[in-house]
Amino acid sequence: MDSKHHIVILGAGESGAGAAVLALKQGFEVFVSDSGPISPKYVKELEDAGIEFEQQQHSEERILTADEVIKSPGIPEKAPLIKKIREKGISIISEIEFASRYSNAKTICITGSNGKTTTTMLTYHILKDAGLHVGLAGNIGQSYARQVAQKDFDWYVLEISSFMLDDMYEFKADVAVLLNITPDHLDRYDYKMENYAESKIRIIRNQSEKDVFIYCADDPETINILKRHPAVAMTYPFSIQKEVEIGAYVKDEQIIIKLDTEKEFKMTITDLALQGKHNIYNSMASGIVAKVLELRNENVRASMGDFKNIEHRLEDAGKISGVNFINDSKATNVNSTWYALESMTTDVILILGGVDKGNDYSMLKDLVKAKVKSIVCLGKDNKRIHEAFEEYVDVIVNTFSAQDAVKMAYHLAKKGNTVLLSPACASFDLFKNYEDRGDQFKAAIKEL
Repeated sequence: MDSKHHIVILGAGESGAGAAVLALKQGFEVFVSDSGPISPKYVKELEDAGIEFEQQQHSEERILTADEVIKSPGIPEKAPLIKKIREKGISIISEIEFASRYSNAKTICITGSNGKTTTTMLTYHILKDAGLHVGLAGNIGQSYARQVAQKDFDWYVLEISSFMLDDMYEFKADVAVLLNITPDHLDRYDYKMENYAESKIRIIRNQSEKDVFIYCADDPETINILKRHPAVAMTYPFSIQKEVEIGAYVKDEQIIIKLDTEKEFKMTITDLALQGKHNIYNSMASGIVAKVLELRNENVRASMGDFKNIEHRLEDAGKISGVNFINDSKATNVNSTWYALESMTTDVILILGGVDKGNDYSMLKDLVKAKVKSIVCLGKDNKRIHEAFEEYVDVIVNTFSAQDAVKMAYHLAKKGNTVLLSPACASFDLFKNYEDRGDQFKAAIKEL
């Protein structure tokens, strides 16, 4: 009888490969299984480490002998294999849950339907600049488990998706940030907003009164779910709409952060590196984290003023004959596109489309009416975009490649207009992922 604890890892992307490295280091018997092809970089890593793996198949018998399964966040609960694992009573956890067992580092966990990548990067930037020994992981960068195995930090800033939260049980965030809850991924939550909200609020699971919870007081869904699941941690709200006693708010064009009634942090909005209303929220959330860690005001101000945003998120992609191009390929839901349009100051040629996750386009109508001149669809099936917007814009055209979309948008644009790629949809119909879509968009602009 093999007494070694047997761990099966489903999915061999960044999080799966990282979990395998950590599991091996902890002395487990490890088997990695991916129903698709595994990228050569991870194949090499697994082979070099002597970790058994399979690709383009799942050997069910082998998988069902596991003591514990670590699954990729991308695999839905509804998958038949997951149902079988559950029926056998085998525990299924996330890579984050697994990694946290072997690290004493403090965690800052950031979730929300929109803005989490930007807020995670900004928070990491502030902490790193202040000299903290800090790692960046979760939905972004290197796997948390791999970092715990290879070079553990004192602090981690983790970008956490709702799919990761679904497979967390014992894990605890020392500092939890919930930016907003708006419809996204509803296909994974039986198309019920309350199921998705229940998932997001798991970010405060296991917190004690010594921990910290930071949330947006202006977000109705967040306020709603907090009535059902009140936080026990120290809470700091942030708001643009009203002054809060403890937390962050905006007054006289300044962000004001107060963690107690005595000291306050102030920064003029125009000095923030990230502009636009949604980014004021992101900056306030990061600023509260920084002040909870008692970082010095001048350091926080400097970092919030010199931060460079990530690729594919409202990224300036160049200017040709007076037409601006903006790559917002990371906008894979309607809300992200709403934020993008909200921050536009010129007339827009909007490139929309891809895999629609049950999108409700009605929230875009007012902004489309006010700012969008034409819509260029980039996707295999654009019927719902036509239905939603045909009465609000003069021109809606279909394209099936980034090159055609860019050519068509450029042709429709006038001097001073902005061509905005902000698709509101996933990219998997025509592209590998949103990065690939953004890269092809930028390459096509260079060819004009």
